[in-house]
Amino acid sequence: MRFQRFGTISAAFVIFASSSAFVQMVPAKVAGTSKGKTLVDNKGMTPYVSDKDAGGKWMCNGPCAENWPALTASADAASGGWTVLARDDGKMMWAYKGTPQYTWKNDKAPGDKTGDGVSGTWHIATP
Repeated sequence: MRFQRFGTISAAFVIFASSSAFVQMVPAKVAGTSKGKTLVDNKGMTPYVSDKDAGGKWMCNGPCAENWPALTASADAASGGWTVLARDDGKMMWAYKGTPQYTWKNDKAPGDKTGDGVSGTWHIATP
């Protein structure tokens, strides 16, 4: 009986650990919103892209990065259209189909999209 209980607990842990790893591997999903199909992270927050980024390289550093924090990733988590970029500051960030992904400091609740159109260069990330 004791070993059976241990086996059940072990199996539950493996399932939980696998689920957690999957969440880390896919940082956002496609959602239908008032702006059409967009990406939404696992917390329901909106990722953004910048027109200034080019060729898979982020251009948002210094004060820009304080306003537009990178959608952070672990180095070994790439999956599907998602890749991981190493930033100049040593942090890892997500890119979707080669485009770096950011969050916006003024979005406070799931579904907020207040960063769309800021400075004419920031846009909601789309699939």
